[in-house]
Amino acid sequence: MHVHLLQHSPHLGPARLGDWLDSMGHSHTVFHLDEGELPPRAGDVEALIVLDAPEGEPETDWARGERKLIERLLDGRRPLLGIGHGARRIAEALGAPVSRGTLAETGWQPVTLAPTSPFDLPERFEAFTWHREIFALPDDALPLGGTPASPLQGFAWDAGRVVGMLCHLEATAESVTAMLDHLPRPEGDADSPYRQDREAMLDDARRFDRMAPLLDRVLSQWAKHATAS
Repeated sequence: MHVHLLQHSPHLGPARLGDWLDSMGHSHTVFHLDEGELPPRAGDVEALIVLDAPEGEPETDWARGERKLIERLLDGRRPLLGIGHGARRIAEALGAPVSRGTLAETGWQPVTLAPTSPFDLPERFEAFTWHREIFALPDDALPLGGTPASPLQGFAWDAGRVVGMLCHLEATAESVTAMLDHLPRPEGDADSPYRQDREAMLDDARRFDRMAPLLDRVLSQWAKHATAS
């Protein structure tokens, strides 16, 4: 399988996603939309991952092309996965409301799996978060589960062909350091009870290692549907 990835910031890259794709023998191409690269044509895409983008920044010329590509892949039954911004754009394309959440959420948060979740994940696990914007569950989608601040941390649609993840299972110590060094925190983070400081985010590298098998489970489920589609 060849996977196309849409990147919107030099500080929000594929992180562990690239390592996973390489280890599983899947080739991939990253399109740097923030550098003026155009999204690929829908007919050239076998599978697509839409990465996160900085919240609060005005959308630029890539936004329209990205939305059209997502819509065409949904209609064309192509495998599609979104993280953060990418998940919000997919939810929006599926008709779900996207809005600012009540509280910002940054750092390590406990996720409780939903009773109807189709994801092969533990009933409770820890995930990295960095957002204020949220989305509702699209029609006919199944929920991942949630945190105290964000009851919906992700969803699967069309038997798992389409996946949206608000939390960052792909995060590494290096990718989080880049975010902290170069990106503003989500709006309202300073006053949120669900924020962590830099030290708390980076003090235990084993937290990132514990997310690796969780990411593997999600991507393996998604890739299985992708290769069958």
